[in-house]
Amino acid sequence: MKAAGGSRTAVLVCQGRAAADGLASPGRFADPVAVELLRDDERRPVEQVRARTPPSAWLERIEYESVRACAAIAVPRTVAIDDAVRHHPGAQVVIVGAGLDTRAWRLPELADRAVFEVDHPASQRDKRERVARLPELTRRARPVRFVPVDLARDRLAAALAAAGHRRDLPTTWIWEGVVPYLTRAEVERTTAALAALSAPGSRLIVNYQARRPAIAVGQLISRAAYLVAGRRSMWANEPWRSLWTATAMANLLRRHGFTVGSDDDLLAVATRLPASTARRASLRSGRVAVADRPG
Repeated sequence: MKAAGGSRTAVLVCQGRAAADGLASPGRFADPVAVELLRDDERRPVEQVRARTPPSAWLERIEYESVRACAAIAVPRTVAIDDAVRHHPGAQVVIVGAGLDTRAWRLPELADRAVFEVDHPASQRDKRERVARLPELTRRARPVRFVPVDLARDRLAAALAAAGHRRDLPTTWIWEGVVPYLTRAEVERTTAALAALSAPGSRLIVNYQARRPAIAVGQLISRAAYLVAGRRSMWANEPWRSLWTATAMANLLRRHGFTVGSDDDLLAVATRLPASTARRASLRSGRVAVADRPG
């Protein structure tokens, strides 16, 4: 994440969750906090998607379609991760690459857990500014411990220890929407760091991307559309750097002492909910693996 401000993809994911709240998979998916983290201009395409009123202006239509597509991905991804957390909320929860995550505010299972949000310093500054300007959100906030870390450069263990993380207690790790933006070496190094901090009984929930040619084509089309509209695509500053097969991810986790209990693509999750499966290529590409450290 090279931008001076917060991550644009983090905002898009938050917009997707806000657009789907109360409309997609009722009873299984809800995120009423997401819209509160968005600024006024970021809410506009969300409102358009919720009302199903696509704008006619070219640039606004691109934003509309981006939010609509993200909503379809965000629903099964969020549900899969939330379920894994609910079934195994460790004594402490660490969200790695938290972005505009809302779990500390909306999951009752985390009410009595120590929650750490790890993210790039620029993205975390942006998140904290958004939270601070929302009195209502601040009033009901649980004690979130913000830990600024650049995973490509900084030592995660030292930063977490300084924030109060205890390596002798089981940890539930949520690693969502980050792996594609790291190189394979950075993913390996981060996995090793998480493993070293994982007491027996810990759980690692990792979201990653498998290679799908249609996704690469879609990203090229998105870049071209933004270029025509006179805007720089988010993929320019936040490109994907590593893709993984399920076998490669299982081998990585196994090397570091984790046992994979499940690994599903988002299309399978969406089908079970049920949720929209209109973005089949993207849903097949996204995966959520749940792995445990034996007790």
